[in-house]
This record gives sequence, C-alpha cells and structure tokens, in this order.
Amino acid sequence: MDLITPDFGLIFWQIIILLAVLWILKRFAWKPILKTIKARENFIEQALTAAQKAKKEVEQLHVTNAKLLEEAKTERDALLKDALATKNSLLAAAKKETQQLTEKMMEKAKAAIEHEKQMAIMTLKNQIAELSTQIAERFMQKALEKQADQEALVDKLIETADWR
Repeated sequence: MDLITPDFGLIFWQIIILLAVLWILKRFAWKPILKTIKARENFIEQALTAAQKAKKEVEQLHVTNAKLLEEAKTERDALLKDALATKNSLLAAAKKETQQLTEKMMEKAKAAIEHEKQMAIMTLKNQIAELSTQIAERFMQKALEKQADQEALVDKLIETADWR
C-alpha cells in the first residue's frame, strides 16, 4: 500500500527532483527548443507568404495569359477577315480583268471576221465582174461575128446617144 499512499518524504524528494529537472531544462533545453520552434515558425510564415505571393503571381499570369489569348484571337480574326477581303478583291479584279480581256478578244475576233468577210465579198465581186466581162466578151464576139451586125450595133448606139 505504500504506492497508493506515499509518504511526505517521497513527495518532497519528487518535487525537488522535478524542480531540478525543470531548472536544468529551462537553463539548457528551453532556449534552444524555443529558438528552433521560433525559427520553424518564421520559416513556415515565410513559406506561406511566398506561397501567397506565388499564388498572386500565378493568378496575374492567368489573367495576362487570358488577355494575350483574347488579343491573339482578335488579331487572328482580323487577319482572317483581311485575308478574306484581299482574296475577294483579288478574285473580283481577276474576274474583271478576264472579262475585259475576253471582251477585247471578242471585239478583235469580230473585227477580224468582218474584215475577212469584206475581203471575201470584194474578192467575190472581182471574180464575178471578171467572169461577167469574159461572158459578155464571148457573147459579143459571137453576136458580132458578122460585119453587118457590127454596123447595125454602131448605128443603134449613135441614134440613142445623147449629144447635147
């Protein structure tokens, strides 16, 4: 039963030993332990501050990236719009130039056809005139083979001539 009901001397010596251990701990251990805890606390606080700062920087980077992405999209859309407008204007200009070239070629072809037609008509008229002259010459030779026929033709021409 000695353990359940301790003596006054035992309690006294345990208190003295406890106080001595506390004094030794305070003298040699508490300051380094508190210093280490304080350093750890400062390190954790700095790490939290750095983490918050990094988080803010990341948020700013996200905002900046979003702005840059939006600007890039806007610029891309503008470039595509300009490219489309340029393409359409080039196509329209090429179409107009092709149409003008086609019209000029058609006019030249029509002029060439008309010229060839006039040349063919003129050649045909010349050939007809030459053939008519040859036919008339042969007809006249046959009709005027006799001397009397020739004299009759000359007399008829003289009578019908207008001598004013």
